[in-house]
Amino acid sequence: MPQKTKNTPMMEQYLSIKDQYRDAFLFYRLGDFYELFYDDALKVAQLLELTLTSRNKNAEDPIPMCGVPYHAASNYIDILVEQGYKVAICEQVEDPKTTKGMVKREVIQLVTPGTLMEGKGVSAKDNNFLTALAFNKTQYGLSYVDLTTGELCSTLLQDEESVLNEASSLQTKEIVLTSNEIPESLKETLKTRLGVVFSSQEEYEPNAEFQFLTSGLVSDLEKEVTGKLLQYLSLTQKRSLDHIQKAQSYEVDHYLKMDHYSKVNLELKESIRTGKKHGTLLWLLDETKTAMGGRLLKQWLDRPLIQQSEIIKRQDQVASLLQAFFEREDLKEALTKVYDLERLAGRVAFGNVNGRDLLQLKSSLEQIPAIRTILQGIDQGEWTETLEGMEPMTDLVELIGQSISEEAPLSITEGNVIKDGFNEQLDKYREAMRNGKQWIAELEAKERKKTGIKNLKVGYNRVFGYYIEITKANLANLEEGIYERKQTLTNAERFITPELKELEKLILEAEEQSVDLEYELFLNVRKEVKKAIDRLQRLAKMISKADVLQGFAVVSERYQYVRPQLSDGKELNIVEGRHPVVEKVLGAQEYIPNSIQMDKETLILLITGPNMSGKSTYMRQLALTVILAQMGCFVPAESAVMPIFDRIFTRIGASDDLIAGQSTFMVEMMEANQALLHATPNSLVLFDELGRGTATYDGMALAQAIIEYIHQHVGAKTLFSTHYHELTVLQDELSQLKNIHVGAVEKDGDLVFLHKMMEGPADKSYGVHVAKIAGLPEELLKRADTILQALEKGKTLQNQGIPKETSVAESSEQDQQLSLFNDFTEEESDVLAQLKAINVLDMTPLDALNKLYELKQSVQE
Repeated sequence: MPQKTKNTPMMEQYLSIKDQYRDAFLFYRLGDFYELFYDDALKVAQLLELTLTSRNKNAEDPIPMCGVPYHAASNYIDILVEQGYKVAICEQVEDPKTTKGMVKREVIQLVTPGTLMEGKGVSAKDNNFLTALAFNKTQYGLSYVDLTTGELCSTLLQDEESVLNEASSLQTKEIVLTSNEIPESLKETLKTRLGVVFSSQEEYEPNAEFQFLTSGLVSDLEKEVTGKLLQYLSLTQKRSLDHIQKAQSYEVDHYLKMDHYSKVNLELKESIRTGKKHGTLLWLLDETKTAMGGRLLKQWLDRPLIQQSEIIKRQDQVASLLQAFFEREDLKEALTKVYDLERLAGRVAFGNVNGRDLLQLKSSLEQIPAIRTILQGIDQGEWTETLEGMEPMTDLVELIGQSISEEAPLSITEGNVIKDGFNEQLDKYREAMRNGKQWIAELEAKERKKTGIKNLKVGYNRVFGYYIEITKANLANLEEGIYERKQTLTNAERFITPELKELEKLILEAEEQSVDLEYELFLNVRKEVKKAIDRLQRLAKMISKADVLQGFAVVSERYQYVRPQLSDGKELNIVEGRHPVVEKVLGAQEYIPNSIQMDKETLILLITGPNMSGKSTYMRQLALTVILAQMGCFVPAESAVMPIFDRIFTRIGASDDLIAGQSTFMVEMMEANQALLHATPNSLVLFDELGRGTATYDGMALAQAIIEYIHQHVGAKTLFSTHYHELTVLQDELSQLKNIHVGAVEKDGDLVFLHKMMEGPADKSYGVHVAKIAGLPEELLKRADTILQALEKGKTLQNQGIPKETSVAESSEQDQQLSLFNDFTEEESDVLAQLKAINVLDMTPLDALNKLYELKQSVQE
């Protein structure tokens, strides 16, 4: 950039402000445009496809420049922030008409991915969490806030993996780093895995508001990270944060824990294949009618309960709704008329609420009495707490109903927002504006009659205001002294009277001041609504909860789910269970249910059977059933007795983590390691085909060792599917392991999957049959079958026998050697024999090179 001394005062001002916001694009207000200069202009012109111009075109180094109209700026800002950029909005804070010299400008808001309040980047049923992270060298403090709803929470985490899991669950787009102690490895992982934007806030100046909001926190680290998060919000948003709720501390161990990989594998909110909601558990469950209910459902999905009393409380509420079909239909209808109370409260506090927003608030509050009546009608003690927090708030309904026009425009500064009859002075202004022309016409007729001058007229111009005009030819007919002279023209004289002055004052004042008065009245109404933010947020929580629970009831009735019985022991008995999502896709008639039975003495089910037969579906089915049950929903089965699990670990499906540079096998081993390190006897472990990514005997050895380790040291309920049929002998060695398999039959040489789990191991593998189903060429399949039969008889591909008593390791080595020799010519085999006879350590480098040259020549000849 050019030196500041070479710039105009305006560019000096721009550079001074830009220096404070180096990591953001500065939208600098000039007249009706926001302008960008230098590198900002070059980058933004490309990102937004704007025309790039320059300032001081004739200078030796013209300044790159581009701009957007101020009235359309929000769309451009949304695009930039959605791509992970920050935008500093710089406005004129002085009136140019009353200011001498350079108009003062300031950044009035910094818009970042984590602080968006509205626009394309803020989805109705998604939270937009801004996260802060601190580290004291022993543990992490994590705090998050949703600026749109005011939710503020914090927790303590023990390691980098836990931080990654929480940030992933929150789907946070921006993380505020509160110190330079945070490890680079963690920052790199967060950036590559989650694509977050980093901000910094190391300074903290506690004030009364921050201290109040953090007063419920016990940990100093939580208070610190939450305080710095609030400081960041205050500095970037530069406006009221009255809707931010008192910080709530939570412990991740108080909920069913699932790591990042498990949530991805189970497709709770996003499909692995498409990245969309369709085909996920969220897609199945989302029968919510309100935006805030949709957000709460996602939070419950991320954090199922582990406290039996809380689960039962939700189950009771779902049961009460299931038994009251007509009341539930009335409840659904009422909920569809409830707007997003949480975000409306946030907009009120933030100062960007308009008349239509308040009308939506009024419409929503008008539904509360009906919702209360419905719930009271089915309440047998299940809904007491919900009803207590469901205040009708008739005072707000009356205030908004009396003050805000049903036809209120989006703008709050251009009038027509306030109802007639709300304010006496505003009514006078409006009457003046509506009746002004009639008053002038009546005055003109009266004055013509009074003076007898038929062409007398009452006119108006912006300079002199209202006047009575009489042509010079008629001046002789005008009685002296009845009018006050105002202006002389070539052919006429203009006059004023006290009555006309009063009319003029009233009409002009009405036009000029009615809009200002309306704006003032609207701000007063908003101020009154703002006082009720706490009540609105409490009400929103109750409505959200009722919405999610009615959705559970709808899903449970539609798909014939049953209430699971929660076991204090380790018994797991799901009779004719179904995969909830697959069943919805296929339909109940086509889906084949399966039972999952593990008594107190059974720890591990070893599952064998053909690929594509449903092993993975069976395992996911159990995990999703557990999640549904611990969310408080009913489950897809004929009956279910289930323990309460503290963690779920999964390795289902093969996938590379290309971003982290890890192969399928590495991902497998990392996910397996997480389970082995952190699983408890109350955990659920699901391992699908571990060991596929490495050599057969490596994979088999690792699979067996993992099974034995879980059996002997972990003690978690485990489903372990494998294509290594050799592992089925473990049932004889491990007392708490049981073999089951997926049924399949051969019919006329074709394989038919039964998709039914049966006791005992599978009798054989069906890999070639699966390849046939996949459509591989017939010639290839025949050759594969021939090779398979030879291998099963203990022979190599060239019919060279291997003694049956040969060990697995020895047969593998012989296979490799025989295959290797079979590919060599006689000369090449001789060279190989000479190479094996050479002792390289007894040779000089020159001797080795000579020998290598000699051997190469013998092969080439």
